[in-house]
Amino acid sequence: MGRSIRTEADATASGSAHAERTCDGCGRRMPSSAAPEAKWCSGACRRHGLDDTDRALEQRIDELLAARARTSSICPSEVARSLDPDDWRPLMEPARRAARRMVARGEVEITQGGSVVDPSTAKGPIRIRRPR
Repeated sequence: MGRSIRTEADATASGSAHAERTCDGCGRRMPSSAAPEAKWCSGACRRHGLDDTDRALEQRIDELLAARARTSSICPSEVARSLDPDDWRPLMEPARRAARRMVARGEVEITQGGSVVDPSTAKGPIRIRRPR
């Protein structure tokens, strides 16, 4: 008895408004249970926040893409290696997070096998490119 009837327009508006919200830390879509004013998707993202390394990774992605042809893409490992050639593996997930944040701002696209994928659900090897 307490259920309200939603129209198709209500469902579409709610879905599109929620789909655009991303975590400020990892760039993934916010969970449906998150409060409308929430900035972080989890306690881990809130604790980590954004630091100088995160900003440096975003800047390096931008620099590497600018140095290549508009149709080229880069791998997150290239970004990590360019910051720390000797100990780059711990920077892999932060590089992927930086790319997801840039996708949320519309600066880059994430691809797999040449096709644009949802950065929140992409698993495995990815490439980063400018939007086409």
